[in-house]
Amino acid sequence: MSLQEEKTCTVSYIESLPEGKRAELIDGVVYDMGAPAEDHQIISGEIFTDINLYIRQHQGKCKVFAAPYAVYLDQDDLTYVEPDITVVCDDSRRDKKGCHGAPDWILEIVSPSTRARDYFIKLFKYRSAGVREYWIVDPDKRKVRTYDLVNDDTADYGFDEFVPAMIFPGFSLRIGDYI
Repeated sequence: MSLQEEKTCTVSYIESLPEGKRAELIDGVVYDMGAPAEDHQIISGEIFTDINLYIRQHQGKCKVFAAPYAVYLDQDDLTYVEPDITVVCDDSRRDKKGCHGAPDWILEIVSPSTRARDYFIKLFKYRSAGVREYWIVDPDKRKVRTYDLVNDDTADYGFDEFVPAMIFPGFSLRIGDYI
């Protein structure tokens, strides 16, 4: 649900929110971010752990971040998102505030209130910004939709299937192992 649709807001509005109040800004529209459900938190934590372990075991240069992690997606001050999981492989895009520009891999865990935003609005924004890979993890449907945004390829997987990561050849996750 949008917090403020009457006027265009900027990142400074998001940064001025009271401590603990989370929101995203997409093309100047503010969207409230409610507290995630338990299954959302479990899935997010397990995905983060598995990706982080993979990167460490392979001495990778990428860094993985769990929400809340600021992503200043566009080259303007009208879009600020906090994906559930963000992987950034280019250190020059990171600073103390977050990621500036497109991360390499973004994973969103759908909730009823974010379904349309994750499947449509964010997909368009992530593709336009240059994100290489985008996953939508849908606990209600027990499905994972993956987008290889470099090769314009989409695939669907069930929670009991291994889902391969395009940016890390040989690495896969099986979401059904978590819940």
